[in-house]
Amino acid sequence: MPVMTRKSGSGKRDQEQSLLRALLSAVLFCACALVILSLPDYPAGLSGPWFLRLPLEVPLAALALLLLPQKTAKPLAVLVSLLLLALLLLKLADLGVQTAFQRPFNLYLDVTLVKNGWLFLSATFGLFKIAVALMLALSACAGVAFLIWRTQSGLIRARGRQRTILLAGFALATAVIGGLALLPPQSQLPVTGTLQAAQGIGKRVAGIVQSARDLQAFEAELSTAPALPNPGLFEAIKGRDVVLVFIESYGRSAIENPGFRPLIAPRLVNIEQTLTDAGFSSASLWSGSPTVAGLSWLAHGTLLSGLWVDNQARYDRLMASQWPSLNRLFSGAGWRTSAIMPAITMDWPEQTYFGYDQTLQAKDLDYQGKPYNWVTMPDQYTLTAFDRLSRNVEDPQNRPLMAEIALISSHAPWTPVARLIDWKDVGDGTIFNDQATSGETPEAVWSDQKKIQNHYIRTINYSLETLGSYVSHFGENAIFVILGDHQPADIVTGPDATRDVPVHVISKDKALIRRLEDRDFTSGMLPNSETGQIRMDRLRETLIEAFSASPSPAEK
Repeated sequence: MPVMTRKSGSGKRDQEQSLLRALLSAVLFCACALVILSLPDYPAGLSGPWFLRLPLEVPLAALALLLLPQKTAKPLAVLVSLLLLALLLLKLADLGVQTAFQRPFNLYLDVTLVKNGWLFLSATFGLFKIAVALMLALSACAGVAFLIWRTQSGLIRARGRQRTILLAGFALATAVIGGLALLPPQSQLPVTGTLQAAQGIGKRVAGIVQSARDLQAFEAELSTAPALPNPGLFEAIKGRDVVLVFIESYGRSAIENPGFRPLIAPRLVNIEQTLTDAGFSSASLWSGSPTVAGLSWLAHGTLLSGLWVDNQARYDRLMASQWPSLNRLFSGAGWRTSAIMPAITMDWPEQTYFGYDQTLQAKDLDYQGKPYNWVTMPDQYTLTAFDRLSRNVEDPQNRPLMAEIALISSHAPWTPVARLIDWKDVGDGTIFNDQATSGETPEAVWSDQKKIQNHYIRTINYSLETLGSYVSHFGENAIFVILGDHQPADIVTGPDATRDVPVHVISKDKALIRRLEDRDFTSGMLPNSETGQIRMDRLRETLIEAFSASPSPAEK
């Protein structure tokens, strides 16, 4: 009898332990699934009680695992694990893209972001650090998926009393969450029932469908390429160089944000006075960029094509089209064209679309100094290289120059901050080595939002100071169109910033500046805060009109 008692007691303990393991599996499965399904896909949502949104799919999936035969339940568990892993990765991608570009991740459009993000982060923080961080992140996600699969296996193995208790619990949870989901939105209960997975999948499918339709419409637009330029194109500026300069991350917030205005507004006023003393006039306005915080080439493509290019798929379609770029229009009207691209360090097949006569990438600019982390060279060197290799080069046909320059000193990570030196000392760029190795590391700057903002606006100040000095010293009779490509991320601007960027046109031709003022530009280097903006795709036509022989509205 004592032996039988011990066996009976041991069997009871085994049952209790099995029940505890089954309950633990149920709790862990519910916790993991609830967190993944309820996790917000935008950063602001993380600050709210997002965990009080109870997904109905969780108890339904658990009931299916408990009721189905093992032969069917096991493949279902694998499928659920993979689906939850996919949802977790997509939501993390949403959070990252929303943080960087203030929009959700788009499966149809954003595959190239992975490559571009890898190149930027590895160049900024180091290949080893980013590789380790990526491996840890992927390992953590894989670990979550494995845990979900294991906990489902625990549910599938439940039998007898364990299964009965779990079935009752999940049936009750289904009823409660289903009832909460049916309540009207105005009910004041803090907890709500939802169909998170269904809603998320529906939203993504709708996004893919909308993106496909958008591309079809864009391709139809590309098929209606405008006729060849008329004989009067750019007649009003005939014989003069035109220099189009994009300043990286130069957005409206740099001028109007209360934390940035005390530095940048006086800088622009000072530049305006310096230019006036050198015989130049200027006019400015706001333009709406198709992108924010990155993907600068979308802004370049939008302005140069006159089409709205707000995603990578549109950009790729544009690059494969016959739609005439702005520099091709200049080339057809008798200008030689050049692109100065210090950020491009790899093959650049897109140059075929733009049709430059000359393309100067980072390796072509002969910079012998050290890089400023991701930034290959300071703006001052880029401008001197432009003068040496493009602007002051003899042309057998004596054509004027139309050039596009991308200045990148104000590109993240915004450290170290470059400083303007005497133009005659620039040389081969080695003079900048001390600057390039000074200042705080990207890790130190990006650990503090105030440091990020401080470094950002100082790089913008440097770029503007450098351009103002360059134009006043070497501008001669050229026409300069200077604009930002996009606003920086909201970690710099704060939430709800516009996508506007400043545009400045500088020339000694006062009549040209007056024609721009007739087209909503404001006199001087400070755009009027009260005026509206011209979208960047429409800015091309505004400039073409002002540069051509057609009379201004005031002259009609």
